Amino acid sequence: MAKYMLYYATNRNHIGSDRWHPDSYGPKFSDDGMENLRFGVVTVTADQSKITTHLNTPMQDCGKGDGVTLGEYLSKCAEDAKIEAYEEVLGDHIAEAAQKRVKLGSQAMFADVQSAMENSSDVLIYIHGFNVSWSEAVGSALALQLMLRNAEDKDPNQDVLVILFTWPSDGMALPWVSYKSDRSEATGSGAAVGRAFLKARDFLADLRDRAKKGGKKVCGQDIHLLCHSMGNFLLQSALDRTFEHTPGNCLPRIFEHIFLCAPDVDDNALETGQPLERIDQIARHVSIYYNRDDKAMVISDYTKGNPERLGGTGAAHPALLHNKVHQIDCTQVVRGFVEHSYYLTGNINADIRASIDGWEQDDAKRLRTRNATLNNVWAMNK
Repeated sequence: MAKYMLYYATNRNHIGSDRWHPDSYGPKFSDDGMENLRFGVVTVTADQSKITTHLNTPMQDCGKGDGVTLGEYLSKCAEDAKIEAYEEVLGDHIAEAAQKRVKLGSQAMFADVQSAMENSSDVLIYIHGFNVSWSEAVGSALALQLMLRNAEDKDPNQDVLVILFTWPSDGMALPWVSYKSDRSEATGSGAAVGRAFLKARDFLADLRDRAKKGGKKVCGQDIHLLCHSMGNFLLQSALDRTFEHTPGNCLPRIFEHIFLCAPDVDDNALETGQPLERIDQIARHVSIYYNRDDKAMVISDYTKGNPERLGGTGAAHPALLHNKVHQIDCTQVVRGFVEHSYYLTGNINADIRASIDGWEQDDAKRLRTRNATLNNVWAMNK
């Protein structure tokens, strides 16, 4: 058996009497409010041989690595995981800046993550989608981390550390009630993620200021963001919150690359006047992965009364996208075995890793073909 560690942030309610060492996290907001965040580390014990088998499973026309089944296995293991939240000392009676001897969980985790980054590790923040329990979120995040680390053409000198943000997606699989509930909770959780973005912005700004004054040099590693399904709906609210607390008219660039995977948002969400129009400001690169046969997108579109989904058809007007934004049609390589969580699978996951490693969009080693007329539109190859 092997132990796997995962950093996390959450606005879920803790389960158990000790909030710093909870038994689990539940399907509701924290008792301290929907924007209250806990930061911590979860350690999962799993069978290394089973993990290796999943990582090396052939996936029809999509290369090697069944991260979906791996995530399901790790989700079961996560039910008995060890959870340790970073302890905080913070009163709620006056503003944080006016308090003495403040101890923040976010600062403690950022410091630990900084140490990992100084050892040649990029960071990928992962936000899951609809109908995901705590243990399922942990399982998917760990599977994502292991798949990215197992990519065949990865940079051997570059590691990837996944940080999970998990919000109270209820995990009950009630087709109508759960979906509406989760959209409401995603909107509320977006403000919490926006707070986390602001904390990261301030931490990074402080590092840069100290480096300019002769302190420790910035490590040079990058921070990325991957949102899956309804996690992209949550991102819309997060950008609004970040903009509200940012001086001037432009968001701070926090991320090197943002990956919008099977995004359950309107297909015009990145256009001017729409919720994700500022996404190009907060990242250097943005990639949209979509699948025309994604049944989850069809359900969101027709049974929930939503417009066409970005994760089902791609951008409504790709020619209007910012030049930082590229979209990748995954339909022909995922048909028949996995329709919605394909970011965890084979060559698509390897394509994400290639972007983390700094490959150009048109690198000949990528298994994708550019559209004949639009430079920012691609299709994954069999």
